[in-house]
Amino acid sequence: MRLNFGKSPPMLVPPIGTIQYITHPLLRKKAVDFAVLRLDQIDDEVSGNKFFKLKYNLKAAKESGKKTILTFGGAFSNHIFATASAAHAAGLPSIGVIRGQDADLGNPTLRHAKEMGMVLRLVDRESYRNKDSPEFLDKLKEEFGDFYLIPEGGTNELAIAGTKEILGKETAGFSHICVSIGTGGTFAGLAATIKNHQNLLGFSSLKGDFIYRQISEMLAKYEIKPKGSHAVHAEYHFGGYGKTKPELIGFLQWFHSEFGIPLDPIYTGKLAFALWDLIGKDHFAKQSRILMIHTGGLQGNEGFSEKTGIILPAT
Repeated sequence: MRLNFGKSPPMLVPPIGTIQYITHPLLRKKAVDFAVLRLDQIDDEVSGNKFFKLKYNLKAAKESGKKTILTFGGAFSNHIFATASAAHAAGLPSIGVIRGQDADLGNPTLRHAKEMGMVLRLVDRESYRNKDSPEFLDKLKEEFGDFYLIPEGGTNELAIAGTKEILGKETAGFSHICVSIGTGGTFAGLAATIKNHQNLLGFSSLKGDFIYRQISEMLAKYEIKPKGSHAVHAEYHFGGYGKTKPELIGFLQWFHSEFGIPLDPIYTGKLAFALWDLIGKDHFAKQSRILMIHTGGLQGNEGFSEKTGIILPAT
C-alpha cells in the first residue's frame, strides 16, 4: 500500500491496521485475549507510528512555505527511512543529519534514504549530542538554507496530534493497550486517548530509569491527563537501545513461525517478549484483553541481518 503524502493535507484518516488475534495454549491457560494492531501494514515505506508522527509535520511544512525538511537519526533509523519516503511522496526535499562520521552510507536504511532524494550529512558523535543547540542549528542553516525541522525520532506537538489518532472504536474493547517506547511520542498520543477502563503500558527500549521522568515531563508539557491508568516498564531493554541477546532473537524467530507476525529487535520484539513473559507470570488478570501496538520498524531487519548474519523476517 502507498499512502499519498502529497495531498494537502495528507490523508487525514489512514486505514487502521488490521487487528490480528492470536491463539496459543498459554493464552488459553491464563484466560486472556491477545491481539496485535498491525500498524506495520498501513504503508510499505512510512509504516507504523511513523505515518502518524509525520503526517501533520508534513502538512505544517507545506503550509509554512518552507521547501526542505531536515531531521536527525542514526545509521539504521526508522525515522530517517520514513521521513525520506514521506518527504519524497509529498514533493519536499529532505536532509538527514546522521550520527557518526563512520556511518555506512551503503547500508539498507541510508541507501533507501538516498534513493528517496534525502541529502545525508554525517556528523561526529560529539557534535551530534549538541544537535538541539541554536549554534548547531544555525550552522546547518548556513549550509542548507532555511528548513522545516523535525526532531530526532519525530516527536513534537504535531507528532503527538497524529499519534492520538491510532486508537479508535475498533480498539475500545481492549483492557490493556501496550506499546514500545523510544522518544515517547506514541505513548503520549495513546495516553491522551485511552478510555476510562483501559490500562496503557509502555515498554522502554532504552536502558535507564530516566524514562520515567521523560514520560512524566512529556505528559505534563502537552497537558495530557489520561482517563485510564498508565505505567512504564524499563526492565525489558536487553542491554539498551540497539542491544539484543540470543533469547530475544530466538523469541522473534519463534513468534514469527508461530503467528506469522514479523517483529524487529529494537522495539516491537522487546515489547512482545515482555508481554509474553508477563502473561506467563500472571501479571494480567483473567479475562484481560491485551492489544499490542505493532509500530513497524521492520525496515531495520535487513540491516540487522547484513550486520550480524542473523536472518530476521521483514514481512
